Amino acid sequence: MLFFPPFLGGYLFDPELLLRGVAPFVAFCLAASSAYVLNDLCDRENDSHHPKKKLRPIASGRVPVVVAAVLCLSLLVPALWIAFGISARFAVLLVAYLAISGLYSLKLKDIPVVDLFCISSGFLLRLQAGGEVFGVVISDWLFLSVFLLSLFLSTGKRLGESSSLGSMAGSHRRSLKLYPAGFLDGILVLSGAAVLVTYTMYVITRHALVYTVILCCFGLLRFIFRVKSGMGGDPTESLLKDRQLLAVSVAWALMVSWIVYR
Repeated sequence: MLFFPPFLGGYLFDPELLLRGVAPFVAFCLAASSAYVLNDLCDRENDSHHPKKKLRPIASGRVPVVVAAVLCLSLLVPALWIAFGISARFAVLLVAYLAISGLYSLKLKDIPVVDLFCISSGFLLRLQAGGEVFGVVISDWLFLSVFLLSLFLSTGKRLGESSSLGSMAGSHRRSLKLYPAGFLDGILVLSGAAVLVTYTMYVITRHALVYTVILCCFGLLRFIFRVKSGMGGDPTESLLKDRQLLAVSVAWALMVSWIVYR
């Protein structure tokens, strides 16, 4: 996501820009890893009720809580050190990301709707950080597209969890038992439709990029199909295991690259 602004702006393969992105990339990798360790620490009891997550190192007890806490701090400190060495605004964005991630792990993930917005904010902060590092202005339509796409994907993941866990969903994630029946389905369709509109508005003034809307539409519909068919809503798993989604994603990246860099 950090490299998304220069990729779409046509500057990604500038050697100087790529070199400039190394330190920010490392900083966010460390920060995100620290946030995930904290989340697994806070979720270790709930993860024990999940058929797959119960095998994670902390939830299964293979990694002691103290060791995990030390690891969390050992990732956090260098992330902050690198961030403040880049620029004050970049550091503010990274600290905001860490703060929201921490609050999400501790409490906000249990509050319906708020949990989805917390996840989306992480993508937006990465996007803005990329714009800051590479000196690329983030357009309003791109900002909205990323926000709505992340909301769409996080909703799909929640629906997938609810479907796969059934009556045990509330034991694993408290917010799942607080969502009214059909509410997440509505958000999935609403956000998917909104993504298509905002992305179309983003590319419509960029000539041939408008043809990528067809690929975008197919990808959104395919993801909804997977979620509603009970095949899972995890975005990473869907991308890697679903040949159609993988193919359309690669086709989108190649098409955008050809149009922007030809």
